[in-house]
Amino acid sequence: MLIVYSPHQRAHDPATFVVAGTARVHPDTPERAESLLRGVSDAVHDIVEPTDHGLRYVRLVHTEQYLSFLRDAHEQWQQLRNASESVVPNVHPRHTTGTYPKSIVGRAGFHVYDLSCPIAAPTFSTVVWNSHSAAEAALQVASDARDVAYALCRPPGHHAGADYAGGFCYLNNAAIAAEILRERFRRVAVLDVDVHHCNGTQDIFYERGDVLVVSLHGDPVDFYPFYWGFESETGSGAGTGANLNIPLPRGLGDEGYLAALAGGLARIRAADTEALVVSLGFDGYEHDPLSCLKITSDGFRRIAAAIAALDLPTVLVQEGGYLCSDLGRNLSSFLQGFSS
Repeated sequence: MLIVYSPHQRAHDPATFVVAGTARVHPDTPERAESLLRGVSDAVHDIVEPTDHGLRYVRLVHTEQYLSFLRDAHEQWQQLRNASESVVPNVHPRHTTGTYPKSIVGRAGFHVYDLSCPIAAPTFSTVVWNSHSAAEAALQVASDARDVAYALCRPPGHHAGADYAGGFCYLNNAAIAAEILRERFRRVAVLDVDVHHCNGTQDIFYERGDVLVVSLHGDPVDFYPFYWGFESETGSGAGTGANLNIPLPRGLGDEGYLAALAGGLARIRAADTEALVVSLGFDGYEHDPLSCLKITSDGFRRIAAAIAALDLPTVLVQEGGYLCSDLGRNLSSFLQGFSS
């Protein structure tokens, strides 16, 4: 299998995020990428670095205003009196008036909806290289060079919308991959198997009927991102019926997850899908520090085999899955299941 990864993705190294009002060590460390790389090093895979595509494919998903903010935010923040090392918003608009803030403090709150996405000097470059990995994998699949390719993206991307960051995510790599596939295939599906709902991906495609979004995730009634991910969210306008959320109860294990996944796969088949993007998270693992589910390492192998049975051109895009002793093993198990 083709593995696409850029070592530039290590440069983003956030120190803390806030949970229940308490600053804690940020779980999206550069070591995550190293652990995932170890998960593919013991098998026969082609590991390549992506081409620098500039902002060509990022612009298919994200607004110019947002990209300018991400590029300039750290420099502008440092001009504030007593500024912190990283950009962390201290005000978030309840409603916007239509006037874009002039102040970098206002812009930070406008574009970053929580306290988990600090922006440091290397952040913009890191996340753009991240997008290159997703784009490269998608281009390989769209050109028929590969039936499946895996983009080792870190930080993740599925909580990022067209003009906002949140949940450790800055650019939506899965959406970028889907847009590239759409240039070749008539109908594309995004299947999100991260433990958290893909609110950014959902928002990007919510009014479109050409990209089906299916998400299995911890029930947002008491799990992040709280405000998205309910069954009632089915799309609007041209996208009505093209969004399927499958909330899952806490503690669900392999058998229950696979049963729920079968419903999502059936919807993908029924939609005459021609190509697939999998937002691949391992944070549903039973020992993951952010999990609310109980999926085992072998469970990821079985999940992969079920997805592979769709027999579609597929781009795998790494989302969550945080440091624990089995992170690399879980990726290895998934890739084995997908290739068997």
